[in-house]
Amino acid sequence: MEETTIRERLEAEELQRLAPQAAMSARSRGRVRPERAPSDVRTCFQRDTDRILHSKSFRRLMHKTQVFLKPEGDHYRTRMTHTLEVARIARTIARGLRLNEDLTEAQALGHDLGHTPFGHAGEVALTDVMGQSFYHNEQSLRVVDRLEKGGEGLNLTYETRMGIRGHTGPHVPATWEGQVVRLSDRIAYVNHDVDDAIRGGILRSADLPQSVTAVLGESHKERINTLVENMIYTTRELGRVALSPPVQGAMDELRAFLFERVYRNPVAKGEESKAKIIIQQLYRYYIAHPERLPADFCPQLDFDGIPRVVCDYIAGMTDNYAVFKYSEIFIPQGWQIR
Repeated sequence: MEETTIRERLEAEELQRLAPQAAMSARSRGRVRPERAPSDVRTCFQRDTDRILHSKSFRRLMHKTQVFLKPEGDHYRTRMTHTLEVARIARTIARGLRLNEDLTEAQALGHDLGHTPFGHAGEVALTDVMGQSFYHNEQSLRVVDRLEKGGEGLNLTYETRMGIRGHTGPHVPATWEGQVVRLSDRIAYVNHDVDDAIRGGILRSADLPQSVTAVLGESHKERINTLVENMIYTTRELGRVALSPPVQGAMDELRAFLFERVYRNPVAKGEESKAKIIIQQLYRYYIAHPERLPADFCPQLDFDGIPRVVCDYIAGMTDNYAVFKYSEIFIPQGWQIR
């Protein structure tokens, strides 16, 4: 009789321990491309998490804007710290609901891999210059499917891929884990964006609507705790992933307040017009000079076409790299005697 592997034991434990609504590793719909053999020690969703965590696109998140463009200070969120906060919130909720924490973590860590430099300003700039909508969730899926590992992609499971795609937009994930990540993303950003706005002097705690703080709490930790606990208990009561109507309404009101006071604030967003110019000028330059693309992007030109490849290259840039390439191409360099 063959000895049971660690992975097989973990899969068997999931079937006993997790809720009926959880996605079980042993019942995954599989990967885009079959692989030779499963791991002896890791479930398929653990492997997804590891593949994302060790990818180049994940490392670049540390130098991509969340809300505030190139802020002066060490404590403002970046796209990576946002991602980590989403992952932690989602895992806490998943544990409370007896869902698959490994799948939840994989989806959360991968959800923003396709985000552009300069936050949503970059997304808008690419939409304008391409003449068609650029959606960062669809780009995140493209990153893990096509762009990582020199064009091989990460070959993730169906469940992780659909959670990444469905963290925003019309495609709601079928798994409860994906739906938890979808709500956790919003829980994370509406709260940390308040925190960053207060740190930046754009808001004061007293500015928050009293109707919101009365429901969610006065402090950052109170609001997150209220949302996390409410989501766990409401989901258990209703049998579907949800917040209670009063709490959902308060979070929606807080988000609308942020759009009015922060996301469209001319002080917070004063440099976005420059960021959009950088993105659009780079796009037009590489459309006209595709031979200047990095060598590892050139094979894509034969089957994806120049506009798609240029979009992929620019969307993958960090803020600093986009500024560097813009300066290198468009800003005259001083002449030096050698």
